[in-house]
Amino acid sequence: MSEEQNKKRVIDKEQIYKLASIQCTNEEIALIVGCSVNHLTKKYKGIIAKGKESGKRSLRRAMWEKALNGDTRAQIFLSKQVLGFKDNPEDGNVKIPLPWNDDVE
Repeated sequence: MSEEQNKKRVIDKEQIYKLASIQCTNEEIALIVGCSVNHLTKKYKGIIAKGKESGKRSLRRAMWEKALNGDTRAQIFLSKQVLGFKDNPEDGNVKIPLPWNDDVE
């Protein structure tokens, strides 16, 4: 679309925000609201950023609630992401195997 067409069309800022909050790409948002990606990113950069952050907060909140309500998978995921837990902990100092003794006493 040309810049002249973009100026004539009324673009719904709330729709841009909602689409950004569900993590739509700029290309998808531009297609839905009917403008170019260039126009969208120039004129609505702040709205898109706020929408994307809002979506991340909502997802984080939902995952946190699932973990607190006993969802083991959510608890494991968050313990790895937030607390730095690992599936296979290693002792960073010792890299040699323990001695093996087959003699039974």
